[in-house]
Order: sequence, then C-alpha cells, then structure tokens
Amino acid sequence: MASTDQRAPAGHLALPFFDEAHRQLADGLRDWTPAQAVDEADDRAACRDWVRRLGDGGWLRYCVAAEHGGALPALDSRALVVLRETLAFHSPLADFAFAMQGLGSGAISLAGTPAQQAAYLPAVARGKKIAAFALSEPDAGSDVAAMQTVAARDHLTLGSGQNDSDFVLQGSKTWISNGGLADFYCVFAKTDAQGGSRGISAFVVDASTPGLDASRAIHVMAPHPLATLVFDGCRVPAGALLGEVNGGFKLAMQTLDIFRASVAAAALGMARRALAEAVDWARKRRMFGQTLADFQLTQARIGEMAALIDAGALLTYRAAWMRDLGSGSARERSVAAAAAKMTATENAQKVIDMALQMHGGRGVEVGAKVESLYRDIRSLRIYEGATEVQQLIIGKAVLQE
Repeated sequence: MASTDQRAPAGHLALPFFDEAHRQLADGLRDWTPAQAVDEADDRAACRDWVRRLGDGGWLRYCVAAEHGGALPALDSRALVVLRETLAFHSPLADFAFAMQGLGSGAISLAGTPAQQAAYLPAVARGKKIAAFALSEPDAGSDVAAMQTVAARDHLTLGSGQNDSDFVLQGSKTWISNGGLADFYCVFAKTDAQGGSRGISAFVVDASTPGLDASRAIHVMAPHPLATLVFDGCRVPAGALLGEVNGGFKLAMQTLDIFRASVAAAALGMARRALAEAVDWARKRRMFGQTLADFQLTQARIGEMAALIDAGALLTYRAAWMRDLGSGSARERSVAAAAAKMTATENAQKVIDMALQMHGGRGVEVGAKVESLYRDIRSLRIYEGATEVQQLIIGKAVLQE
C-alpha cells in the first residue's frame, strides 16, 4: 500500500530556537527531497545514490566547516537538526546517508591535521567520498573500554623518531554503518592494552588498505547498510593517527555528542510522518457510518501522539540551541543532548506504534509507510548511545547536583 503524498511540516520552525537561516534551509529541503526518485529496494545502491544527490544538492556541505568546503564557519547543531528531521520525514535512508557523512568524518573535523582534513573533508562535502565511524565491536558496544582491536607500533618502520613508525591494526569492528560502502573509516583501537578508555587512539583508514576486509555485510530489519570489519595485519602510517595517542575515547565521545541531538531530530521526522499518515488515514477511513477521525478515541490518540512529538521536539531543539550558543557547561550540554535523544526516540517509537495500530490490518502490509517506519525507528533507540546509556548520563548528573 503506497503512502500518501506528504510534505514535511514547518510550524515548529517558528520557535525561538531557530533563526531565519534555519527556516530558509528547511524550506529548500522540504521542496527538494520529495522530488528525488531514489529506488530504495537495494539499500546499498540507494545509499550511494542518496550521497551523490545530497552532495550535488549542496546539503552535505552542512557536515563540514566552511574552510573545507562546508556551508557554515562551523558545524551548526540546529542546521543538522533541521536537515535530519526533514530528510527522515521523507526517507529514513536519506537521513542515514546524510548523517553518516557527518558522523563518519566528525573525528577528522575535530582532530585531523590540515593534511588529513584537506584529503577527506572537501570530498565528503561534495559526496565524492563516503565516510564511516568504526567504534563498536562484538564484545564492546556501550562498553567502549572493552574493545579488543589493537593498534601496535611497528618499530621496524621507525623513521627519525618513535612517532614516525607505522601502526598495525588487528581485530574486528561490527555493526558499522556504511561498512563495505565507505571510502574511508575513522577507526578506534587500543594503543595501551592496560589503559582502559584512556588507552584508545583513533585512525583514518582508507577502504583500500591491505589487511582490511569489509565484505561481511549485516542484514537488519530496516534498510541500513551495515558490515563487520576485520583488520588482519592492517598497516597504516603514523600520519593516519587522528589527534593524540590514547586520546581516541575522548574524541569518539565528542564526535557522538555533536550528532546526538540530530539523532533525536531524525526520530522526530519519522514520528511527524507517522502522525501525518495517521491523520490522513483517519480522515478518509469510513466505518460505522462515519470517519475514523469522528471517534473520540481516535481524537484522543492523535492528541497524545502530537504531545509526545512536541515533548521530544522541545528537548531536541533546546539541546541543539545550547550547543550552538555554548549555553551552560559542557556537562549540561551533554545531559541536554542525552535527554533529547532518549525522549525523542522513545516517544517516536510510541507514536509510530499508535499510527500503525490506527491503520489496522493495512498498517502491517509491506509497502505501507507506517510499516516501514515501525522498522526504521527501532535502531535509533540503540545506536549512538542506547536509551539506557542516556538514562545513566542524566541520572548521574542529577545525583551530582
């Protein structure tokens, strides 16, 4: 069952969290996205197509700073929120393609050398290189310090000093978005086996590097190109190090923190689409001599859905606004992002479930928009910090006040 033609709503952009530039950005994307005819039957081919289109359209320029071909002097959280919410309303896969360009290159934006930034970021902004962020492992998801992938110095390649020697990566990463598609990976590995989270370093690794196998695709419930990466004697030069040795954990957390509010925005986009589908269906579905919308039970449920969306939206926009303006302490901004991510994703799951229920049997038909949204939303409650992790961040902060 095909979904109805919908255009992303824009009333929430009148809130004081946004300025006129954000509203104009949203208006342009609201017109552009529905016009894109991307066949998403093959998620990997579709992801490549979306990256190309997003690059050609200039939207990926918001993933990097102006000095590297970006649209703005620095990454703007509110712009990311506006873009991801609008994209996710139309196509969660388009949102994924956009988001991974930013997240996958974020460590380079934050800690890359001028040479590294010049080699990767302009191509990311044009959609010419696909980026990936490789942190999770089979036994190290939320528990990042438990990672087993190591990056050992090869002193046989020693140049003028110890810092000139190559690193050899050994181990595996899994659930890696854009795995097998990416042109490069920002990889996190142990450089101090006994250092816990303080013994992790970050590297940029080209997909063509010998010793890297990204061919093990992972198939999940919604279109989302994932793969397991295997590093077997994968040698990278000292110049591949991102930031400082053993500074990788902090860099990973900083990268995730920048994009956490935008994950919430993606959930909002999906929830808004589910609400729009539910309202459209309720208005035209006739039963017992009236429309579904005429029943008070339907009206109450739609009211609940709208309130759940608004609650998540206000937390999301606040978190993005705080980061852009530098409001509050770094810890307060991190807690705000955690609250946004937790609330928006959990509420979106509820809204989409309600919308599907309202559609009855039609809601579970393959091809129904609410059916695909039901699958699309589930992973957002897990990746980039599961709900339980966000609860811990918030709870610890409250206890320490």
